Amino acid sequence: MAALSKVFAARLAGLGVLGPDGESIGRVRDVVISMRVGRAQPRVLGLVVELATRRRIFVPMLRVTSIEPNSVQLTTGNVSLRRFTQRANEILVFAQILDSKVRVDDPELDELHDVDSIVVDLGVELTRTRDWVVARVAVRKQRQRLARRGAIHVVDWQHVQGLTQNELSMPDQGVAQLLMQFEDLRAADVANAMRELPVKRRMEVARALDDERLADVVQELPDDDQVELMHYLGVDRGADVLEAMDPDDAADLLGELPETEAESLLRLMDPEDSAPVRRLLEHSPDTAGGLMTPEPVILTASTTVAEALARVRNPDLTPALASLVFVVRPPTATPTGPYLGCVHLQQLLREPPASLVGGVVDSALPRLSPDDSLTAVTRYFATYNLVCGPVVDDEDHLVGAVTVDDVLDHLLPEDWRDQEVAGQ
Repeated sequence: MAALSKVFAARLAGLGVLGPDGESIGRVRDVVISMRVGRAQPRVLGLVVELATRRRIFVPMLRVTSIEPNSVQLTTGNVSLRRFTQRANEILVFAQILDSKVRVDDPELDELHDVDSIVVDLGVELTRTRDWVVARVAVRKQRQRLARRGAIHVVDWQHVQGLTQNELSMPDQGVAQLLMQFEDLRAADVANAMRELPVKRRMEVARALDDERLADVVQELPDDDQVELMHYLGVDRGADVLEAMDPDDAADLLGELPETEAESLLRLMDPEDSAPVRRLLEHSPDTAGGLMTPEPVILTASTTVAEALARVRNPDLTPALASLVFVVRPPTATPTGPYLGCVHLQQLLREPPASLVGGVVDSALPRLSPDDSLTAVTRYFATYNLVCGPVVDDEDHLVGAVTVDDVLDHLLPEDWRDQEVAGQ
């Protein structure tokens, strides 16, 4: 059965949730969305899943591989078993949105103008950036007493009034205006803007951002501001934000915290997210092992060039990480099987799509060792004109990759972000 890229939320109610091997995790009981400023389409954050024990947990949409007609497939069976607790910036579709009273201003639906309608369902879609958003709303005219039910109409999200931040008790107007200003900014620019806000307002904005957006912003903050923000968020929300961060950035942040606090956060994180972070924390932060990310693009020799190019098109990859794919023998999760070599993106673009990457592997490019110093890593990039390099241990396992942006973060003065803000 083909995976769905568009689905009405009500169809998800009660669907079985399956792990990667087809094992049953539980059933969908609600859909969690994050309202955005104005009439921008809300993001679908994840699913409330009820386990066999009746405990309800949260499964992020990032964990969802596909939505099938009869089930929801996850990328991993290792999900956080913490009981779901709704946050201030989250809205439950089934519990709060359905049956809400709204007004429709679609010019093609005159019969719904100036009358109350009831939300029957929400249509969610998968975007090119792999985010799920609320795109459509199914409504029915509110019937008068003893009147027959009216027809259901499906309208675009922007034509529905009554599901705004104010109606749903979202952040106050001051925070809402800031979120509107931040909507299209890069994470680094949002981080700079937040640092200029009073502490109270800064924390209100942090509370209103969803985990993925906040994680991107936190990664761009100086160490002291990261620590201050984590203390404000508390361990539960802090662990969720750490899960959404890149493992190397999460390790850097945890390295700034007292050991007991860092361990508390690691224990609350999903085991699949905390494991690579723990491995990074075993290395000094100014070595290749401390600088690397454990999640580069890793393929086997039997992967086709077409598949490799599809992997590097992932919008979540930085340009540096997308510049090089690494070829190993299974397993492909770090630490991998024996490392075979790498293939540059430019080489992939020159090869026929049906060719195998094993036939174009560059096995001669020197590797970095986890213990290599920052100076050695810097010389490596300068010598070989690279923006990404493999980190391979003594047993020939690929354990990660260092990118040039990680090197620059450690080469620049500690207060370089302060200097940037001062110069604006």
